[in-house]
Parts: sequence; C-alpha cells; structure tokens
Amino acid sequence: MSPLRRTLICAACVLTSMGAIAQTALDDITKAGVIRIAVPTDYPPYGFVGVDMKPLGLDVDMANYIAAKLGVRAELVPVTSTNRVPYLQTRKVDIVVSTLARNAEREKVVDFTTAAYSPFISGVYGPKSVTIKGFADLQGKVVGVTRGTIEDQELTKAVPSGTNLLRFEDHAATIAALSSGQVMAVGSSQPAVSRLMQTQPQLGLEYKLMLSQSPNFIGITKGEEKLRARINDIVVEARKSGDADRLSNKWLGRPTGDIPL
Repeated sequence: MSPLRRTLICAACVLTSMGAIAQTALDDITKAGVIRIAVPTDYPPYGFVGVDMKPLGLDVDMANYIAAKLGVRAELVPVTSTNRVPYLQTRKVDIVVSTLARNAEREKVVDFTTAAYSPFISGVYGPKSVTIKGFADLQGKVVGVTRGTIEDQELTKAVPSGTNLLRFEDHAATIAALSSGQVMAVGSSQPAVSRLMQTQPQLGLEYKLMLSQSPNFIGITKGEEKLRARINDIVVEARKSGDADRLSNKWLGRPTGDIPL
C-alpha cells in the first residue's frame, strides 16, 4: 500500500471516529439520567434567583420542561452572556437555554434548534431628559451594554464614532450602571429595563430605539445532530401544544407570537 493511500485511509478513520464521538450526547444523557443545561440567573424574567436562592424564570422553566420530556433530571448550570457559548463548546453543558439568538456568526460554532421557544425584543433605553431620536444622537454619550449579547453586536454596528460603548460582564451590572447614572443609556432587553422602570420610576426611563427582534433558540454542541433533532422536536411540541405560550404569558405577559417554528 502506498504512503498516500495509507494516509488517506487513516484520515478517513479519524473522521469516522470523530463523527461517532460527535453523536453520543443524546445516548450519554439518557444513560446518565441527567442533562446539563446552561441557564441565566442574572436576567429577569428569563432567569434569576428567587428568595429561596433557586433559579426562576422563563428559560429555567423551559430547561426543566425539556428535561421532563427527555425523562431525565435537569442539572441547571448558571451562565453569563460571555461564557454560555464557551461552556457549550467545552462540553461543560449539553444545551444552552439562555436567551440565545441565532445568527450567522454564532452558527459557525453552535448548532441551534430550527424552532424558537420565546420572543425577545431589545432596544436602547434612557432617561426622558436625554434626547435620543436616532443612533447619531448617541455620539459623545456613554452607553452601557452586556458583553457578548445581541445588543452588544447590534450597537457595535450602529453607533457612530465618538460613542463611548461601555461593556459590562453581566446584565445585572449593565442595569446597575443605568440606575446609578454611570451610563446615559443602555442597550438591553425590554423585560430587563421594564423591571427597573417599575422599581425606580424616579429615573424617568423610556424606550428610545429598536435594536432587534430576535427570538430565542436552544443551543447545542456542534455536530450533535441526534440531540439537536430531539430537542427541536420538544420545542415544536411545546409550541403546538400551547405550552410555550403558557410559559411566555407567565413570564412576559404575552404569547410567543410570530416566531420561527
């Protein structure tokens, strides 16, 4: 056998082996009786810690729903916007249920369900005393955003030169910066800012600009097609049965609406 042919055969064996390894997640979960799910704990109402120190929120409920449909126990792993994808890539978790939007950049490193499980609207918010009618008005202003989020991506593309885009490592820090006046505006989800509007009405916060309407999908490790297909089936089932609407109404005060199925 020629050296070239031997090399090609070895390469094929390696690829076959990699393919086999990449398809074991669903079987491993079933065998272990547990699925490790990344969830947010700093981003109400999608994920936060209750008075009993247990995770609560829409994403937490969806994570438990998925585990129940798989017939296994949910091991909830708290994550931030910056480490949720790395946790998936390094297999610290099996799936991510953490306000994860699907886009071309993320699809290079993460597989997604084709069906979304909840809506997500984000925009720029600030005090009524600050005039912001377009992105050009952000020039010279300090704007807060959580690193690695869809808001970070959209603001980075939209803000003019001279905008001081201040990135924080988690959502709680971003909202706290707006509350304290450290930033003049933030890029954030509507539910997160609505909570601040309710608890601190003296800030006079209001919606300024639309950033995106990006529904949430489940993230799965690249190459785990069996697991991705099974999780997608569960999300589709939740959408068709009304269970997803029930969770959305519970936490967001609105149904899932017109999001990908």
